[in-house]
Amino acid sequence: MEIAGIPDPNSSSAASSASPSRYESQKRRDWNTFGQYLNNHRPPLSLARCSGAHVLEFLRYLDQFGKTKVHTQMCPFYGHPNPPVPCPCPLRQAWGSLDALIGRLRAAFEENGGKPEANPFGSRAVRLYLREVRDLQSKARGVSYEKKKRKKPQGGGAESNGNNPPPSSSSTASAT
Repeated sequence: MEIAGIPDPNSSSAASSASPSRYESQKRRDWNTFGQYLNNHRPPLSLARCSGAHVLEFLRYLDQFGKTKVHTQMCPFYGHPNPPVPCPCPLRQAWGSLDALIGRLRAAFEENGGKPEANPFGSRAVRLYLREVRDLQSKARGVSYEKKKRKKPQGGGAESNGNNPPPSSSSTASAT
């Protein structure tokens, strides 16, 4: 319970703010890593001067630490998700990891005072790059990256809940 604007240390909200969620911890780690990348960049970059091109440089830099085998078109296992023997194809960052990373950095940018319209993590170049990586890895690894189907919201009326059968076409079917 809060008394005179001072939060009770035993309340659940105070306890949850003491240890951030896994997502928040990862977001902070990612943000710090990106900050280090900007500091180590030659010449060093300020966040205000960071563009989508710099974000792409960062993503390409991260590829060297990847653990996902991405077969080249010349590889006999191109398009096979589980090759029977090892091959010399490169290890890369998985598309899903990059996509999640960009989502966290995009949120962190705005939480750290960046304007949404100037967010380099949401730039067109970054979106296109992620789409290209997804498509390339999908073909190279023989894995389909399909969008998750969203459940349709349940409406109040009978028309909107999808329980009504389609109009009968029995009158036209019996005439033929």
